[in-house]
Amino acid sequence: MLTASPFLIIAAVIVLFLLSGIKIVRPTHRGLIERFGKYNRFANSGFNWIFPFVDKLYQINTTEKMVDADPQEIITNDNLNAKVDAQVYFKINSDELSVKNSQYNVNNIEKQIVALARTTLRNIIGTLTLKSANSERGRINKELHVTLQEETKHWGIDIVRTELKEIDPPKDVQETMNKIVKAENEKMAAIDYATAIETKADGEKRAEIKKAEGIKQAAILKAEGDSQAIQLVNEAAEKFFIGNAQLLRKIQAVETALSQNTKIILPEGKELINVISDMVGGGIVPIRS
Repeated sequence: MLTASPFLIIAAVIVLFLLSGIKIVRPTHRGLIERFGKYNRFANSGFNWIFPFVDKLYQINTTEKMVDADPQEIITNDNLNAKVDAQVYFKINSDELSVKNSQYNVNNIEKQIVALARTTLRNIIGTLTLKSANSERGRINKELHVTLQEETKHWGIDIVRTELKEIDPPKDVQETMNKIVKAENEKMAAIDYATAIETKADGEKRAEIKKAEGIKQAAILKAEGDSQAIQLVNEAAEKFFIGNAQLLRKIQAVETALSQNTKIILPEGKELINVISDMVGGGIVPIRS
C-alpha cells in the first residue's frame, strides 16, 4: 500500500490554507476586514485574500435601500388624530470611512432611521393643522429629509429622499371633509356655469349693439345722401330761376305794351326779340345800327 509523502501532505495543506483565505466581494458591496475583532483594513469589490482563522470579512451592501417608517397616530395642531406613514430611501456611501461609520458609529442602522423618521414626523405635523398637512406634503418631505440628513451625517449614509405616503384623518372627519370638498366643487361648477351664461349674454348684447350701430350708420348715410341730392336740386332750381327772372319781367312788359298798341323798337341781336317774335308772329321790326 502506497503512502503519501510528507511533502505532498504539507503542499496540500498549504494549498487548502491559501484557498480558504480567498474572498470575492461583489460590485454592490464593500468589505471590512477585522483581525482578532479589531478593524484591520478595507476591502473593495473583487478579489481579496484574508488570513484564515485570523481575519474575518464583513461585506456591506452599498446600494440604495428603502425603510418604512410604519403608520402612527399623530395629533395635529387642531387636535385631530391623523394616521401618518412615510418611507425613507437611503444608501451607505462606498468610501472606506463611510462604510466604517455605518458599522461602528450606529447599531442597526435601519431601525435607527425608522425611529428618527417617526419622531421627526411627529414634530413637524404636530405644528400643522390637518388641512395644511395634506396641502403641504412637499414641505413636510423637505423638512423630514433635511432633518434626517443632518442627524445621520456621522453614520456614513446618504438620505436619498423621503416620501410621505399618507395622512389619513379619522373616518368621521374624512366624511366631513369629503362633503366640504363636494360642496366646494359644486359651488365652483355653479360659478363657472353662471360665468358662461353671462359671457354668452354679453356676447349677444354686443352683437345687437353692433347690428343697431350698423342700421343707424346706414340710415345716417342714406339721410346724408338724400340731403345732398335735395341740395343739388335746390341749387339747380335757384340758378335756373335767378337766371331767367329778368327775361320773364321783360316778357311781361312787352305783353303790357302790346295790349295798349304801343310800338316797341329793340336793338337787333337780343334774345328777347326772338321770344317776342314767337309770341306776336314776327310783328316787331328790329332797328339796324
